[in-house]
Amino acid sequence: MSAPVAEAPAGGVALDPGVDPAAEPALELYHLRAGYGRVEVLHGVDLALPRGGVLALMGPNGAGKTTLLNVAAGFIRPTAGCVHMAGLHVNDVAPEVRAEAGVCSIPEGRGTFPNLTVNENLRVYTHAGNQPYRQVQERAFSRFPRLGERRNQLAGTLSGGERQMLAMCRGFATDPAILLLDEISMGLAPLIVRALYDVVAQLAEEGVSILVVEQFAATALAVADQAAVMRLGRIEAFGPPDEIAESLTQAYLGGQQ
Repeated sequence: MSAPVAEAPAGGVALDPGVDPAAEPALELYHLRAGYGRVEVLHGVDLALPRGGVLALMGPNGAGKTTLLNVAAGFIRPTAGCVHMAGLHVNDVAPEVRAEAGVCSIPEGRGTFPNLTVNENLRVYTHAGNQPYRQVQERAFSRFPRLGERRNQLAGTLSGGERQMLAMCRGFATDPAILLLDEISMGLAPLIVRALYDVVAQLAEEGVSILVVEQFAATALAVADQAAVMRLGRIEAFGPPDEIAESLTQAYLGGQQ
């Protein structure tokens, strides 16, 4: 891990003069502590997401995975430690500013506008990004033909898999540098999950840095460059996916730390 940079003023960012942003990880958490009120959930987490890579973060329910994503997105401010993005210190940077800088968060629970049609959702996503609407529409319907068939249908009437497909369209509509995915496979059929992770792999090939939280590991590990196992608010293992199987089993089965 690189040394922490100087504390930033509220709402701004700070950059160590000796840091080359292009050489830094896309996202770096350094001695990170965070939680809700007096309840600390993350206990000194160190984690780095390489540029253009896919990092799968896994662990049982209650491990702190979603809290970590919320800190990275700016929804929760850490109580200690640092969040760096390309060498920038962003602890005090608001979520909307991070979004403008290229951070896209797709939360568990689909993250679509149920009272808007598929086309209208895509227009909203496009408005938040820099991609022409027609281009976003073409990419969405070529990758998810079912959305094209339902383009005039209200998102709230789509199936769970179709809503997740629509939410995933934010991953290319906003042209993100960092994509934060939370349990995109939750409650979906294996065929749908494979289609979603095909898009994850395609986005990574296009240079997007992706941190994906998954409780069900196999599909995420198949597209990941690195993997981390989290348990009780701490990272217990980090490395190539094929090297962390034992740590993952211990985390789910309650093995010793």
